[in-house]
Amino acid sequence: MVQKILCVAEKPAIAKAVANHLAGGNVNTRPIHGNQYVKNYEFDFSFGPPWGNCSVTMTSVIGHLNGLEFEPNYRKWGSCAPEHLFDVQVIETVDDEKRALADNITQQARYAKALFIWTDCDREGEHIGAEVRQAALKGNQRLQVKRARFSNTERAHVLQAALNPIDLDERQVNAVAARIELDLRLGASFTRFQTLELQRLGESLADRVISYGSCQFPTLGFVVDRYFRVKNFVPEQFWSIKVMHQRDDIDVSFLWRRYRLFDRMAVTILFERCLTARTAKVSKLQKKPTSKWRPLPLTTVELQKLGSMFLRMNSQQVMKIAEDLYTKGWISYPRTETDQFDKGIDLKKLIEKQVQDQTWGPYAQNLLNGAFRTPRSGRNNDQAHPPIHPVNYVVSTSLSPDERRVYEFVVRRFLGCCSEDAKGESTTIEITYGDEIFHANGLLVLQRNYLEVYTYDRWESSQQLPTFQLNEVFEPTEANMTDGETGPPGYLTEPELISLMDANGIGTDATMAEHIAKIQERMYVEVRSRSGAGRGNATEAAARGTRGGRGSRGSGGGRGGARANGTTSGANGVLEFIPTTLGCALIEGYDNMGLATSLGKPFLRKEMEMKMKEICAGTKARREVVQEVLEGYREVLVTAIRQVNVLRTVSYHHPSDLVISPAHTIADASATI
Repeated sequence: MVQKILCVAEKPAIAKAVANHLAGGNVNTRPIHGNQYVKNYEFDFSFGPPWGNCSVTMTSVIGHLNGLEFEPNYRKWGSCAPEHLFDVQVIETVDDEKRALADNITQQARYAKALFIWTDCDREGEHIGAEVRQAALKGNQRLQVKRARFSNTERAHVLQAALNPIDLDERQVNAVAARIELDLRLGASFTRFQTLELQRLGESLADRVISYGSCQFPTLGFVVDRYFRVKNFVPEQFWSIKVMHQRDDIDVSFLWRRYRLFDRMAVTILFERCLTARTAKVSKLQKKPTSKWRPLPLTTVELQKLGSMFLRMNSQQVMKIAEDLYTKGWISYPRTETDQFDKGIDLKKLIEKQVQDQTWGPYAQNLLNGAFRTPRSGRNNDQAHPPIHPVNYVVSTSLSPDERRVYEFVVRRFLGCCSEDAKGESTTIEITYGDEIFHANGLLVLQRNYLEVYTYDRWESSQQLPTFQLNEVFEPTEANMTDGETGPPGYLTEPELISLMDANGIGTDATMAEHIAKIQERMYVEVRSRSGAGRGNATEAAARGTRGGRGSRGSGGGRGGARANGTTSGANGVLEFIPTTLGCALIEGYDNMGLATSLGKPFLRKEMEMKMKEICAGTKARREVVQEVLEGYREVLVTAIRQVNVLRTVSYHHPSDLVISPAHTIADASATI
């Protein structure tokens, strides 16, 4: 008798693609009751020992099947004190809109010998796989359970995954279960506390939910912190010395080694010594080869940052489009921390698929003709997925404009990784003028190499320097003492925010975009295109540090939550984030409570994420981690309840260029949000 295998994917499109690959196109498609998007695909396939030739039903879920919620007695906002939600019973239930999918899995499992799980191979996908297993075991307790390990939907890769199934990683399942419980308890308790207390301040807040999330608030905190560094910045005057010499009709500007000083008298004395010396001497003359390194293989965080910078779309849109390209089989799985290619991947075969393109095809052919170089290896390998790369070629006319931009970026990045570094020659001329050292640098780009295809990087030749001789003495054409003021840093941009979140463990590479979208959706921040007028001089501010700010902060979420909010970068490129009055008030209120660790800082969430990794490593149990994290947040909540008047009365006065009206209290803020 032919055995039956039930296969379940995480998305309908993945189920369809896998079914077609395994069946060779000979598939019988049946609808399921209660959901128009999910289908059952029936076909035959030989899985090899111990299953052999099998009758297969391939179906899917749509993200998580289950949800976690409090017992009915505690679901109403006034049912208990917010701090009691740390301890009350929680129950796992099948979401109402997913009931038909769970029932379909249960029914199909009754006749199956084994269950093959085809969810995405990351931590979240592992937990969704466990939910699928739970639904299947309701129909058949004797079911054998395996999971397919795959990172793209290219046919050969899918076949390989089907023939080499593995077990679910129970540690990752437990880590996500811990995170889901913590997100529920923390989010509900602090949201109820904030909302119920602040609604008392006026009618404008009476029907407003002021939500809290353990990733959401540190993300907002980064934005507020930068805003106050800009707002409270105090410029400082500095002085410098500039030397220029004209030779062969070329004006050569020599930069002062000290760069600048904040003591006018000291600079005046040093400048007068230069003038007294009259002549300068060439003390160093150096020409040497230099290179601009080709980029590392592409990770999710880099895709989001660079997509925001170069593709005129926000990070959430970039990830949505990348997911669609992956589902359609054009690129590999777009959620990965890995920046090194495994030696077993045939990179030249992937390059060969791009030769047919009219734009970058000739460059790909040149790589195959001998210009190919093994990509650089970064430091990260999540042991689950390779770097993001194209797996198949698609004609640009088959893609939407946004899909085309993301696909082109992925392809160009991949081809750039497989190229030679750009080569050039740098020239350094150093002179001694009085007691001071000045220098001039020149660059001549000799071979663009990877820059020919990876057009997002810039490396251009500078003006050619005239000939100087070592120990040559000359009288500079011009010497001046200049002055200026330090400028404030720019408001936080999306690439900068993603970098801060990544460095501080706020969210995962897959959920950062959702957290950024959430603080916009909650109207805690506004976004606008960076104008470039009067801001963005982060280098000058960093040189001296900013004064009067709130101090430096140092350099979760599930799947399928928020939708893209439609905000895109303007013609000038990068978006910048401005906190609303309410967003500032929330962060400042918690900061001013005297908490050991404010909710606006990343440390509590970073510690939580480290504990999730300990569960994955097997060094801590799920319940142990949940209790440890809850105790840390319990102390914060108890203090916040005692200090609630600080949150109510914190006052602000924002400059008028924020679009948001000036406000003095949260109650005032509510009228403008």
